[in-house]
Amino acid sequence: MFNAAGISTLALDGFTGRGLTEVNSNHALLGRLNLILDIYRSLEALAVHPSVDPRRVAVMGFSRGGQAALYASLRRFHRLWNKSGIEFVTYLAFYPDCMTTYIGDTDIESRPIRIFGGTRDDYNPISMCKSYAERLKASGHDVQVIEYPNASHAFDNPLGPQPAAVMPTFQSVRNCRIREEPGGMLVNSETGQPFSYKDACVAYGLHLGHDPVATEAATSAVKSFLRGTFNLD
Repeated sequence: MFNAAGISTLALDGFTGRGLTEVNSNHALLGRLNLILDIYRSLEALAVHPSVDPRRVAVMGFSRGGQAALYASLRRFHRLWNKSGIEFVTYLAFYPDCMTTYIGDTDIESRPIRIFGGTRDDYNPISMCKSYAERLKASGHDVQVIEYPNASHAFDNPLGPQPAAVMPTFQSVRNCRIREEPGGMLVNSETGQPFSYKDACVAYGLHLGHDPVATEAATSAVKSFLRGTFNLD
């Protein structure tokens, strides 16, 4: 779809090089911010690629990748890790995990953010992302949450079951409230102790499934938004 619209793509594989095939059943296998490092390293490559306009690079991610795409906008992370000399023009996050409050998470790059998710998502509830978006808006940022009423987690994956099916071994922090403390420690706000995937708030038995209607709507929305952002019309 992107290529047909005149947009080149680079797909990140943050798992294979780390010896991983999936982390849904054990999220402790991969730190939540590691993929942000991958994003910035990729941006370094794109900044000097002869076929890429460095002024028109966007980042888009899904689920854990959506969380990384969303929080890659934080200025503190750019200062720490972005050595490319360029910035993304926009951040697109599909059904990200918004259950963690990071230090300085409203101090983001002045670029548009779009968050996509389903109302029925019981893996990464969109309600938490809406709360985060409101905090970002209050800080003067261009943020929108696009919500699809009948969609579950990973609604745009055509290989997913229809209707959405229960994944009994998959972990979700939907009931957790996690905050970053000075020094980078992630703390369970309820217990005041360092967060662990063994905490009582970690839930199992969430739904994944494909929603063709939501997929078509999201595809159209992303294509239209990027064509405008990249001045392709």
